[in-house]
Amino acid sequence: MSEGLFIYAEPPRSPEQQARDEAYMRHALMLAHRAQAMGEVPVGAVVVHGQRIVGEGWNQPIGAHDPSAHAEMVALRQAAQRIGNYRLLDTTLYVTLEPCVMCAGAIVHARVAHLVFGAWDPKAGAVRSVYDVIARPRLNHIVEWQGGVLERECGELLRAFFRARRSAARTLA
Repeated sequence: MSEGLFIYAEPPRSPEQQARDEAYMRHALMLAHRAQAMGEVPVGAVVVHGQRIVGEGWNQPIGAHDPSAHAEMVALRQAAQRIGNYRLLDTTLYVTLEPCVMCAGAIVHARVAHLVFGAWDPKAGAVRSVYDVIARPRLNHIVEWQGGVLERECGELLRAFFRARRSAARTLA
């Protein structure tokens, strides 16, 4: 059986959907700032069901001593607890950075319907940048996705964080 080539064409978004996506992404950005204040990589995530936020998360692997405590994982766990089901059907996950392989796998297994992310991750992105976990047609669930929502703001937060870290490291050297 041939895998073939799968090309995902992002559907056009209505002005209402674009405004909604940007509003939830701004909430995720606020959570990313919370991660930054804790010394974590500034990534935030929000799970929405209908018009209601059912899960929130920000990066916490350092403070929680948990390599799986990425923003998406924290938000998915909280949403599953609130909904009372590990399958997060009819939900949208908003995250400030393109998910990694671990998070992309969890998104698929949770049956998240839509993924909306801000900045692309050219080093570890698992939607399209490096890996194609989300849109891979051989998986049992295909997640609709939209990348680049508030990309400039999301990307600048990460770039500023890593610039400050490099600067601090040079100062200590």
